[in-house]
Order: sequence, then structure tokens, then C-alpha cells
Amino acid sequence: MNTPHDHQIQEAIGPSLTPREAAGALGLGVVSLVFAGVIPVLLGGLADEGRISFADIGYCAGLEGLSMGITTALAGILLKSRHLKWLGAMACAALFLFDLATTQTSGGGVFAARIAAGVPEGLLLWLTVSMIARSEVPERWAGVFFTALVSGQLALALALWAFVMSRWGANGGFVALALTALPGIALAFLAPDSYAPLPKPEGESGSPPLRGWVALLGTLFFAGAAAAVGTFLQPLAHQAGLSADVARTALWVSLVAQVAGGATATALGGRVHYMSVFVFTTISFLAAFAVFGFAVPAWAFVAANTLAGFATILLGPFLVPMTIEADPSRRAAVLSASTQVLAGALAPFGAAMLVRGNDVHGVLFFGSGILLAGLAIFGLLHAFRLRHATA
Repeated sequence: MNTPHDHQIQEAIGPSLTPREAAGALGLGVVSLVFAGVIPVLLGGLADEGRISFADIGYCAGLEGLSMGITTALAGILLKSRHLKWLGAMACAALFLFDLATTQTSGGGVFAARIAAGVPEGLLLWLTVSMIARSEVPERWAGVFFTALVSGQLALALALWAFVMSRWGANGGFVALALTALPGIALAFLAPDSYAPLPKPEGESGSPPLRGWVALLGTLFFAGAAAAVGTFLQPLAHQAGLSADVARTALWVSLVAQVAGGATATALGGRVHYMSVFVFTTISFLAAFAVFGFAVPAWAFVAANTLAGFATILLGPFLVPMTIEADPSRRAAVLSASTQVLAGALAPFGAAMLVRGNDVHGVLFFGSGILLAGLAIFGLLHAFRLRHATA
């Protein structure tokens, strides 16, 4: 039972949370998405070992993300926010087993194991985004979440780079990934066991209105750009005449920048408009993608991926207030995280269709195109909102 002296975190919808409950909810999201920070080197390692092809990197990452995103979306629409502690604990245990199963497979078996892993990942992410969507300053809590997430991804990426994959290859990497799921079982019992229902106007369904769906479409495009290119980091390095070790270095250095991006987003939450952030990140991505298209020195490749990493995490938290502006009921906001996961799934899948043997430069054009499409949708939504606000 909380005492009057307990610190509490004010929610816009539902009762306040204690710091312990908030930490548990955010920690489950870290467990769900830690794989996303290292999947380029894990799947790249499988490709280098001949267990999947270069094109399969995009297809496999896409199908895992698709499984995760669909699970998160269906949970947001169908599940009631009850008995969440046990749900989180069981999801973490299942994720541990599916990550271990990946080490025993190749070809289609890798696809099956990663698709299965996407289901518990999606449930864990739903538990986290449900807390963020109900908070008074969602972009700030999203910034805290992304900062914690990338810190976890950085620690795992450094371990893979320095100790694990040079000795035990891709299988060692997936065992390390599996071990990250075990602390989630304890975190699940720190998290809230239920959330208050989101408001639903009388006569309306639980689905977002049209403008909410349009905002989610923009999120799908905009957030997918980084995944469309970043998933192919190792083949892009090879095509630039660089080694797998350079790609792994580029990954962990990028994650350092992502920690800075998450901290920056937390500091800017509630102070800077999302369109300013989106314009900055668009310019950053286009500059990085341009560098990836040429044979460049290792330092330039690493620097470009560092800039892209900073932009990736900086933009994420601002997708939530953008969605809330388009749909004040916050029903679309609850689906924002699953949409971002779907973006991370569908974008690499689409980009993989432009891979021609060992030539992966087509993914750069794909990523640039969907990035600009997403920015255009956000601009139109904001202009529509301003027009009606002044009418």
C-alpha cells in the first residue's frame, strides 16, 4: 500500500503509478525491443555463415517485426488491461525459449523461430506503450523508455562485438539475446497488474478515427526509413569494401548516439514542436544514406551511422504527441508503438525486394522515398489541425 509520502507518477488516464511500477512497465518494453538494436549483426552473422542469404536478412527481420507489430496491435484492440503481471512473466519466458531455438536452425527454421519470438515481444511492448499512452506527458516518458532501451541495446552490442560473436559466432549472439529475457520475469511482477480503460465516446468503437489512422500511416512510412536501411548495415559495409567488424563497430557507436538521442528527446519533451524534430531528422537520414551509397573510409561509414542512430531515437518519442494531436482520444497513440514495430518489419521486407544478389544499394532509395512520404503526411496533418484551430 502506498503511503502519502510515496512519490507518484501522475497519469492523464487512470490512477497514478509508483516509480517501481513505472520502472517495471518500461523495463518490459526494453526486453521486448532489445533485439532491434543488434538484429543487423545477428542476422548478418547468420548470412556470413551461410545459414540465410543477404536478402533473407530483410525478410527475416521484417517477418519478426510484423509478428511483433500485429501482436501489439491486436493486444491494444482486443485485450483488457488485467492480470498484466502474469502475462508479462509468461511472455518473457517464451521469448527466452524462442531465442534459444534460433541457435538450432538455418534457412526456414530461422524464419519460424523469429516469427514465433515476435509474439511475446509484441505482448511485452503492449504492456509498456499502454502505460506511456496514459501519461500526462507521453513524449517525456517515451524519451525515458527509448533512453533505457538504447542503453540496454548498447550493452548487448558491446558484448557481442568485444566478446561473444568473434568467439561463438551468430549462435553465441542469440544465446546472449535469450539471456536478456530472464530479468523481464522479475520486472513483470514490479509492473502494474492493470490499467484504467481508455475513454471511448458513446456509440464509437475502440478503433481510432480517420485522422488517427492517417497519423499511423505517416508513422509507418517515417519510422520505417531507418529500419529499411539499417537492417542491411553489414551488407552495405561489405559493398563499401569494409569488414563485418566495421559494421559491428558502426552499430555500437550508433547506439551510443542513440542514448544521446533519447536523452535529448526527454529534455525537449513538451518544449519543442514535433515538426521541427522531424525536419531535422529527415535531413540527418538523407545525409547518412548518401554516405552509405559510396565506397568510403571506415570512419565516414561509422560517422554516418552514428548520425542516423541519433536521429532514429530522437524522432521516436515525438511520434506520440503527433498522433495525439491528430486523435485526441489517444486511441491511435496506443497503436503508435505497434505501428513503429510494423514499420521496422515492413520496411526491411520492402527494401529486400530491391536487393540484387550482393548489391543492396536499392535499399537507400527505398528508405529515402518512404521517409519523405511520411514527412509530407505529418505536414498535411499539422496544417489541417492549424486550419481548424483558427477557423
